[in-house]
Order: sequence, then C-alpha cells, then structure tokens
Amino acid sequence: MTPDPVRVLVADDQAMLRGSFRLLIEHTPGMTTVGEASDGAEAVALARRELPDVVLMDIRMPGVDGIEATREICSSAELADVRVLILTTFDLDEYVYAALRAGAAGFLLKDTPPADVLHAIRVVAAGEALLAPSVTRRLIAEFTSRPEPGRPPARTLDGVTDRELEVLRLIAQGLSNDELADHLRLSPATVKTHIGRLLAKLHARDRAQLVIVAYNTGLVGRREG
Repeated sequence: MTPDPVRVLVADDQAMLRGSFRLLIEHTPGMTTVGEASDGAEAVALARRELPDVVLMDIRMPGVDGIEATREICSSAELADVRVLILTTFDLDEYVYAALRAGAAGFLLKDTPPADVLHAIRVVAAGEALLAPSVTRRLIAEFTSRPEPGRPPARTLDGVTDRELEVLRLIAQGLSNDELADHLRLSPATVKTHIGRLLAKLHARDRAQLVIVAYNTGLVGRREG
C-alpha cells in the first residue's frame, strides 16, 4: 500500500520563492503542496483548513509575521500534528530564536540545496529529529543560552530515568533514531519508547522542544566561546 504523501504548505511573501518551492515539492514523489500563503495570517488560516504535515514558514512577512503565525499554529490543539519549518535568509537571524521558542521544529536557509530542503521536510514531517547540521546545533546552543526576561524557570528533569537522560543528551547533540539505537545498542522500537516517555514527562511537543529542555536545564553545555 502506497503511503500518503507528505502534505506541505508554503508561506512566503515572495511569489517567485513560493512558486519555486511548490514546483520542487510537486515534482518529488511522495510529496504534495496543499496551498501557498503570502503572509502569516493566511498561513494560519490555510493550516487550519488543510491540516498540512509541514508548513515552510518565512519569517519576515507583512502583517502577521512568521513568528506569530508559528506561535498560533504550534499552540493550537487542533493543529497538534502540524510541524513548522522556518525559512530564513541568515543562519543566525535574531528572529529565528523567537520562532523556535514559538514551537518551530527546525529551520532552513533559503539558499539550501533542493535535495536538502526535501530531506528536511521529510525529517520534520516524520517528527524524528530536529535538523542536525552544525549550524542548527550552533543556533540552538546560542538561543537557549540567552536569558529571556519574564520567562518562568526551565522545567526540571525530575522523574526522568538515567537511560532517558542519556537519550535526551544524545537528542540534543543531533542524533537520529537510528544513530541513537546504534550508539546505545538498543532496538529502534526501544528508542522510540524512550523518546515517547521523554515527550510525555517533559510536556514537549516534539524533539525540537526536547533539545531546548536539554540546554535550559544544563543537561548539555552552553555554547563555548
């Protein structure tokens, strides 16, 4: 039985970029686009109507920007299965920090090679891993090391077992499920069980939030230098 295609919503205020991403996705087996949005408000409305697996979300858009749209999507119970993948021009764009805090699953540079864009969409749609290129790890380490005024203290790791802590530490280092299984000499099914328990115990939406918890609680070190 052929699996359902990954359904993608593209949100960007530049028509040419939206069209380019749409053509790339539509010509890829196992993927399809379900709409295009030119601003954040339209992206949220289309996400509610189409329930895509992934939203490719630009940050700088008129009216409701990508950060607020991401926050609305990721805080909505009815959109719990929708993942947001941020598109940005600069790899350390200040806005990316806010977008990830708003619940984005990862981010891509707009000049990312097409094959890597498609891989990122699949990874995020599967919910398996935060994007693992070194620039992403650097970004996560940077934004989680910054104090955010008015934020409550980071959640604790109370109730998390030693094995789950080990899994969480490796997730924060960017390892995929297969890499976790190999490193810990566990079956993939057991790894998934540990991750599921971590998500439940830490009230995390996805692996991106697990990474944030790992840094905020000091389980993994801050960025050096």
